[in-house]
Amino acid sequence: MKKLLFCCIALIFFSAIATGQTPSQDDQMKAFRDYMTPGDWHKKLAKDDGEWKAEVSMWMDPSQPPTKSTAKMINRMILGGRYQESRFTGEFMGMPMEGIGTIAYDNIRKIFLSTWIDNLGTGMMYMEGKWDEASKSIILEGESLDPMLGKMVKIKETFKYIDDNNQLMEMFMLQDGKEIKTMEIKLTRS
Repeated sequence: MKKLLFCCIALIFFSAIATGQTPSQDDQMKAFRDYMTPGDWHKKLAKDDGEWKAEVSMWMDPSQPPTKSTAKMINRMILGGRYQESRFTGEFMGMPMEGIGTIAYDNIRKIFLSTWIDNLGTGMMYMEGKWDEASKSIILEGESLDPMLGKMVKIKETFKYIDDNNQLMEMFMLQDGKEIKTMEIKLTRS
């Protein structure tokens, strides 16, 4: 931990020098503490820890009915309450599926960060976004590989907090200024 603390302080110090500022040691320590200390958003994420049932709908073709399946998700805060890890198990087109997601709230940038990996691919999805008070949702945007096209496509995810025991995740592909819904997951606390 001391080595990590030293590296972070050194990074803050050298970036400050590059901008022509020389921070005091107290300023360096405060900046690092502000960055590393879990806050209100981390506490909100922690309330979602536990096991959830998932009803999954996937659209391979938006003009056709979705493929439906069920799954489970287990959330837990990790690394001292700084990140939430979600482990997802279910089926996709008759194949066992497992995935791991992380959600973080960056105290300095004031944004959410999300990653996703699963056994149905070898890449990683990364998104960033903000809280939307009007819809009670985290709205994230990023890119993901479309294996059929062999290229990255723009994606959007909305994660709506309906109440303490129900949530709704919707995934969209962004194409030609349009949102094409590709997935919906209704989550209910077990």
